[in-house]
Amino acid sequence: MLGFVNLFKPAGLSSTQFGARLRRIYPEPGGKLAVGHVGTLDPQASGVLPIALGKATRLIPMIADRRKGYVCTLVFGRATVTGDAGGETLVERAVPSDLTERLEAVLPAFVGAVAQVPPMYSAVKSGGRRLYTFARAGQTVVREARSITIYALAVLGRDGDTIRLRIACSEGTYVRTLCEDIAAACGTVGHMGALLRDASGPFVLSESWTLDEVERGPDEALVPPERVIPIPTVVLDGRGATDFRAGRMVPLAEMPADKHVFVRDSARALVGVGETVGALLAPRKVFL
Repeated sequence: MLGFVNLFKPAGLSSTQFGARLRRIYPEPGGKLAVGHVGTLDPQASGVLPIALGKATRLIPMIADRRKGYVCTLVFGRATVTGDAGGETLVERAVPSDLTERLEAVLPAFVGAVAQVPPMYSAVKSGGRRLYTFARAGQTVVREARSITIYALAVLGRDGDTIRLRIACSEGTYVRTLCEDIAAACGTVGHMGALLRDASGPFVLSESWTLDEVERGPDEALVPPERVIPIPTVVLDGRGATDFRAGRMVPLAEMPADKHVFVRDSARALVGVGETVGALLAPRKVFL
């Protein structure tokens, strides 16, 4: 097994639960199918959940495009312990009557490189422990701010004290924290309501599959690595593929345009990933 599945995750389920379901849909003869997430989603969030299957888990570090796209609601006037709608109320504060004008004034400051402190209810580690383990025990630890990038930020609409936002951001961005920071900049408090991820790198919402759809057409749902990682493909003859699989360098008659290439044998089976070294192709990842 080697490929990716662009899943649609509904709200209310964990990302881990989907990995377990995929193992039942794609049984691995003689062993347990390797499953790797290309960015997880919190249980209350919905949207694009890309998952690598089998040997494709070794290709995750090669996915260069890690940008994320989200649509969310920001609810002003109430802050919660978790920063989202599922948390207990922490504090309530009046919403300014000129909220629309304040939003127009503060939002440009959140576009570009931004320093963001990870929330306590997150999987970031401190002293070898996940932050959420401290939070669940009622403890707070000091967290260092991390640099993130907001590529685009736009208000899609407003309904009373709730606005809808579209966000394009870098990997590692916590939308909950962004919502809290925007509310604070507007002179009040707030929390993230609903959250939908509509893009995760090369995976987009319009091409995602529900679990039921994957179950009905597992082969059609499988995305080949070439569609996820845009590098050239080199096809080797029988001897060349055998040498590559054995870890030996292979001479190339024509040099590819990219330093890294996918390598397929004459039967078009994916053999691995190679790296050009002069006029030779060196094995970097071999799929036996």
